[in-house]
Amino acid sequence: MNMTTKKPWIWSSAAGLALLATLGPSTSFAATLDDVKSRGQLRCGVSDGLAGFSSPNAQGQWQGIDVDFCRAVAAAVFGDPDKVSFAALTAKERFTALQSGEVDLLSRNTTWTASRDNSMGLTFAGVTFYDGQGMMVRKDLGVSSAKELDGASVCVISGTTTELNLADYFRANDMTYNAVSFDETDQSAAGFDSGRCDVLTSDSSQLAALRLQLSDPESAVILPERISKEPLGPAVRQGDEQWMKVVRWTLYAMLNAEESGINSDNIDEMRDSPKTPDDARLLGKDGNFGEQMGLSNDWAYNIIKGVGNYGEIFERNVGMDSPLTLERGENALWNDGGLQYGMPVR
Repeated sequence: MNMTTKKPWIWSSAAGLALLATLGPSTSFAATLDDVKSRGQLRCGVSDGLAGFSSPNAQGQWQGIDVDFCRAVAAAVFGDPDKVSFAALTAKERFTALQSGEVDLLSRNTTWTASRDNSMGLTFAGVTFYDGQGMMVRKDLGVSSAKELDGASVCVISGTTTELNLADYFRANDMTYNAVSFDETDQSAAGFDSGRCDVLTSDSSQLAALRLQLSDPESAVILPERISKEPLGPAVRQGDEQWMKVVRWTLYAMLNAEESGINSDNIDEMRDSPKTPDDARLLGKDGNFGEQMGLSNDWAYNIIKGVGNYGEIFERNVGMDSPLTLERGENALWNDGGLQYGMPVR
């Protein structure tokens, strides 16, 4: 698997803002699929290191649910999940990198919001992880609810929906707080660990990952409240509907495969002898659904064979088979009490 050295580009805040002003929200980047094919590699923007979502392992290989989604898109395009390079992006860098064309896809625990979808030249292609913002405190603080945090100091990443949600929550509950702001996730966790703040706030899944990085993970507890809706998903540039659909249907293929019981172990058998017409269409035995997107008709087969279905990437990266041990919850399939739902291939 290819890995891009952090960082392939450096943006100053002023330069980034000037570029965004020049590009504008209506700038069109068409034919991304053609560009990716011509280059022979997908360029994917991920976080600068978040366990379970995107982080390099001891061998320098990127791993995580966001990373696996990038690999799935590469498999759909090339039939090879390793034809992807990763750019480690901070929260401030991520949108500029996508807007400018430095990356083809942003798969970086990013919340789908109205302002981002409508005024930043971005289009979200789906939800890979339903989350909610939470609060983590040290056990010795002696609190069991976020409503007991009046006057607390809170470590938070600047320039994020997390920062806005924090202000809204404390205002709505007639409480005050002192924000201790950081630019990067690891910095905020280090600030909490060193005692610079009483509380660390972020998406609940991110808190579970950051808790593992503390000098004593058992000294901290995540409070039960979820103070926001955080639908996390991949984003592409506006103005290229074909590329958006390639990314969107990559997610739907993984969800439909899980629902049909198709996984990376049994996919060859399932392709040779589809159990249902839906399976035959998904795996390229019937119809030309891949060709309609500019892909080969075995696009979904290549995704599942090379990366796995949605349940597989969830469990190995953030689920019960991972250090984070997160339950599926809202991320279970629709027919198992969750919100995940793949549109039909027909």
